[in-house]
Amino acid sequence: MDVLLQQLFNGLTVGSVYSLVALGLTLVYGILHIPNFAHGALYMVGGYITLMSMALMGVPYFIGIAISIVVVGSLAMLMERLVFNPLRHAPPIHDKIAAIGILLFLETLVQLVWGADYRAMPTPFADTVSFLGITVTWQRIMIIVAAVVVMVLLQLFLKKTMVGAAIVAMSQNREGAFLVGINANKVAMLTFFVSGALAAIAASIASPINLVYPGMGHLVILKAFVIIIIGGMGSVPGAIIGGYILGLTESLGATFISAAYSDLIAFVLLVVILTMKPQGLFAQKGAH
Repeated sequence: MDVLLQQLFNGLTVGSVYSLVALGLTLVYGILHIPNFAHGALYMVGGYITLMSMALMGVPYFIGIAISIVVVGSLAMLMERLVFNPLRHAPPIHDKIAAIGILLFLETLVQLVWGADYRAMPTPFADTVSFLGITVTWQRIMIIVAAVVVMVLLQLFLKKTMVGAAIVAMSQNREGAFLVGINANKVAMLTFFVSGALAAIAASIASPINLVYPGMGHLVILKAFVIIIIGGMGSVPGAIIGGYILGLTESLGATFISAAYSDLIAFVLLVVILTMKPQGLFAQKGAH
């Protein structure tokens, strides 16, 4: 029972990170229909900015996260303006190639500036705590709490603000949004900023229990794509629930099947769910 509880908690921790990354990905896809392959690089840059802010500027952990949110969000906006916006009338394959190009560029740049070494991120939440027969670090508890708070704030932003309503309107019906006077450029830029901010938060809270290195976004972004396909392309609830389904499935599978196959579980889950629900669990109806 203790092992089960421990793995359920680990699954919630991993699922929280997956959900945040998938949320950023699904927001961009829902509005612009761009599968942003460079999102994994934004996640990686987020980890480095937080780490280097702490190491070089001596700022506290949370200030480092705030700096990372601003830098990565701005970088994502810049990507939208300089790369994706000029390609909006180009054939669909062009933005996919451009996204892969950005991914490779950012990885190479980070490797050039900070090297390819694996780095550990210090955290004020390194202490452990025991409850219900399991022992966890405060960092893992913080990951779950922070992810839930960010998801609630994002939902409130999308549901209760004019800007959020514009983002939702664009994702549901782009032509209708244009007709009622929504500024497509501003919505696209803001969506990319939010997407980058979510990637930065995910990397910053996950890095103290993992490591920071140039390829850290590869597996995360692959799994984020699996999540948004499982949840339904462009669906915010689908990204959240899909992230937790995958995190829990991986964690339990690694314990009760084999840790060697934990990364394979994501793709087995994808096949099983799409066999039963080809559109994903929470596919949007009537999206254009």
